[in-house]
Amino acid sequence: MALTLDSSAITHGIQLAVAPVFLLTAVAGMIGAVASRLARIIDRARVVEDRAGADPELLARAHGELAELRLRGRLANGCIGLLTLCAFLIGVTIILLFLGETTDFQGSRLAVAGFLAGVLSFLLALVCFLAETLLATRLLNFPLLREEAKDREKR
Repeated sequence: MALTLDSSAITHGIQLAVAPVFLLTAVAGMIGAVASRLARIIDRARVVEDRAGADPELLARAHGELAELRLRGRLANGCIGLLTLCAFLIGVTIILLFLGETTDFQGSRLAVAGFLAGVLSFLLALVCFLAETLLATRLLNFPLLREEAKDREKR
């Protein structure tokens, strides 16, 4: 694997490697957003546990909410894992493209496979993110509003 110091080959290699970097930027933004959601899930679980311990009447409702929060947390963790895998695969793709352009290394098939696997990982992470946000909005079933609606129906 000889290293060619042709400046036009190096420039072209850098140009090829820049395109996947934009996907890395999107992945970094998504990791930040999902990590923030995970932190809020954890904070909410702590509040629910504290309130349930102080009020036995809330215990049954707290168990249900904690189960949903656990599922949301698992989805967020899965999303972060898939995004991390995506970033790794895109990084490997960038290295392979650069090496293929600046040396005799023939890694174009590996680069294509790595890029496609990275995009697939990103898409799966988006599915996890969508599922977590749908679960979060399902939790917007406020018990006080349900009780108020039942009271109106009785009148």
